[in-house]
Amino acid sequence: MMEEKTLKQYAKEAKLRLKNGFWQNYHRDLGEKIEKASEAGVAPSKVKEYYTYVVSENIKNRKDDEEEFYLKVKKILDEEGEISDAIGRLTDKKAFDKMTYAERQKYTLTLSERYLKAVERYREEKALHFAN
Repeated sequence: MMEEKTLKQYAKEAKLRLKNGFWQNYHRDLGEKIEKASEAGVAPSKVKEYYTYVVSENIKNRKDDEEEFYLKVKKILDEEGEISDAIGRLTDKKAFDKMTYAERQKYTLTLSERYLKAVERYREEKALHFAN
């Protein structure tokens, strides 16, 4: 069952976008794309419409990926609890094998951060569930 996000969760996401400079980058990139389109004779309004759509789809897909990742972590935690090889189980082996050493280090660190966030979310949801 998919749970609806709370206003607080939406606010946290918005704050994170502001903190990471998402909107400054968005406006800079959009300006560059509109300028290139104008030079090529394309209507700026069409570029803006398309770019807005692409960015919103990327945000949506990222959220879907994070939710899918959380569900994997939740399944592991429900079935086996906190295990020592969770990162190994969550690693995409095919992609990992193709990476350079530096890329593997970054991937593992990112995966570890995502795992810790998912575990924290799991604990919070469990605490709320037992409180009801």
